[in-house]
Amino acid sequence: MWPNISAAPFVLTGFPGLEAAHPWFSIPLLVVYSSVLLGNGSLLSLIRAERSLHQPMYYFLAMLAGTDLTVTLATMPTVLGVLWLNQREISHGACFLQAYCIHSLSIVESGILLAMACDRFIAICIPLRYSSILTKSRVVKVGLGVLMRGFVSLVPPILPLYWFPYCHSHVLSHAFCLHQDVMKLACADITFNRVYPVILVALTFFLDALIILVSYILILKTVMGIASGGERAKALHTCVSHVSCALVFAPHAVHMTMSYVYFLFPPFMNPLIYSVKTKQIQRRIIRLFFVRGRA
Repeated sequence: MWPNISAAPFVLTGFPGLEAAHPWFSIPLLVVYSSVLLGNGSLLSLIRAERSLHQPMYYFLAMLAGTDLTVTLATMPTVLGVLWLNQREISHGACFLQAYCIHSLSIVESGILLAMACDRFIAICIPLRYSSILTKSRVVKVGLGVLMRGFVSLVPPILPLYWFPYCHSHVLSHAFCLHQDVMKLACADITFNRVYPVILVALTFFLDALIILVSYILILKTVMGIASGGERAKALHTCVSHVSCALVFAPHAVHMTMSYVYFLFPPFMNPLIYSVKTKQIQRRIIRLFFVRGRA
């Protein structure tokens, strides 16, 4: 059977009943959208340019910033198209590709947060073996593994969408495409598409969250065993940024309900969290702006 490419396009929605206020809704979204691009783009440039940041922790942070940028770029154009231009129609192929990017990048971000938790666990619990365990080649393998898990695991539920017939309403619930919205419009057996995401979420988000929680319990146990109060504070300080990002990302079900907030809030907050809590980044930003100001 050939893909169902001749059917009518899907119709995106913004804020039903408040269409007259769409231009006003777009203003705060555009401000946050611009901040996401500026914050994460600056963070990537900073990590790339500053040799002292060429460490596993910052490589994972760069992956997090890149993921935030990509998911925002994949989502916001259609949102702003609806709010500004009332451009509601989206082709099946573009819709499925957008849903694939959104969901796969969410799993990638969860994997990066897990890798960052493991990085902190090794740095604090077994510091003498840190450099021998997290070599550059191993960091690259972990990064590729996280990407592969995210992008490969979303192929099975997204691919059938191309072949489903869509004879129900073509109106979606958001200004972007999500798998759960699209599959409900299909006139076909969607049992697999209902069950697979539940299993996938259990094996990714929930399992990642459990491992992160156990990692920090062990980290806290190790830190509490350190005699010096100053050393305890220093060890905990290195974890604050990652814990903050994990907490921002964690309530996945709530974020999916508050869909517009979900796709902008973590990308907006992550650069701020790491800039405030990481001294190397603070120093580099201060040096960058002061040098430019004097020039």
